[in-house]
Amino acid sequence: MVKFVLASAVLCCAMAFAVANSCTNPEVKTNFYSTNDATIVSQIGFVTEFTLKCSNAGAEKLPLFAEVLGKLAPVVRIGENKYQVSWNEEIKKASSGSYMIRLFDEESYAAVRKAQRAGEDIQAVKPLTTVTVNFPGAYKGPWVNSEILATGLAGFVAYVAFTTRSKLMA
Repeated sequence: MVKFVLASAVLCCAMAFAVANSCTNPEVKTNFYSTNDATIVSQIGFVTEFTLKCSNAGAEKLPLFAEVLGKLAPVVRIGENKYQVSWNEEIKKASSGSYMIRLFDEESYAAVRKAQRAGEDIQAVKPLTTVTVNFPGAYKGPWVNSEILATGLAGFVAYVAFTTRSKLMA
């Protein structure tokens, strides 16, 4: 009888621990920042800060992982229920539009890693939640550089001056 009670207590504790380790009904609010001027940089930086609230208390303190554009990135805890994920993208590859960030807890992250090792599609793994951010694009400079415009203008002025001079000489 004692073994049964002890086994039941261990099973109940294990189930309570498993339930407490997963975030149920996640509620996410985000702030998104990115590089606005891409004229002198080689990569665009993206930073997403978010707050996570779960219906079960204490679950917000679990480690999180993110998948952006097929790449896994760590999620850093920066405060009480506040997290941050950041990544870089080459200017030519960084297009304006929506970026989907899939957030994983430890259990779903393990499933993602398992799918990667098996060569399976990681999109099949259900994330804890998904965050969508909108990137408006970055300024990449004027269509015509000022040096080219100045050279063209100087050539035009020289052409007009020489043709006017030749008409006056004739």
